[in-house]
Amino acid sequence: MSEKNKLTLSVQYADPRLQEEITRPMIRKWVKAALFAPAEFTIRFVDAEEGQELNRDYRGKDYATNVLTFAYNEGEEIAEDEPTRADIILCTDVLQREAAEQKKTVEEHTAHLVIHGVLHAQGYDHEDDEEAAEMEALETEIVTGLGYADPYA
Repeated sequence: MSEKNKLTLSVQYADPRLQEEITRPMIRKWVKAALFAPAEFTIRFVDAEEGQELNRDYRGKDYATNVLTFAYNEGEEIAEDEPTRADIILCTDVLQREAAEQKKTVEEHTAHLVIHGVLHAQGYDHEDDEEAAEMEALETEIVTGLGYADPYA
């Protein structure tokens, strides 16, 4: 394994509904596809109650959202061999609802959200139009490279 893609990954199913459908090996593959540097990530699946609590407490937004990324060395200069550290929280309720609304499988929507979270952890953002365009292009390239449909089509 190249140092670039060195990954320590923990997957937590606090909400176990997707544990059989969205497996650790799938998640590892998605994370590695979006990884540009060594990383230590925890991916945690939560229900709407926990998702809302985290979004409210840490972002001041009182609703459950699809993915939250807590990047622990955000904005810091880190050595090339030092891992990016982050927790990526996926809300099962929101994820399943959005997949149905967007007529996507839960697998392809989860893949996209994991990749989205991994990119956030590595400093990508979508605060302005230019950043959003860059991040969406990268997400599309990674997601389609894994054999899924363009998430923004």
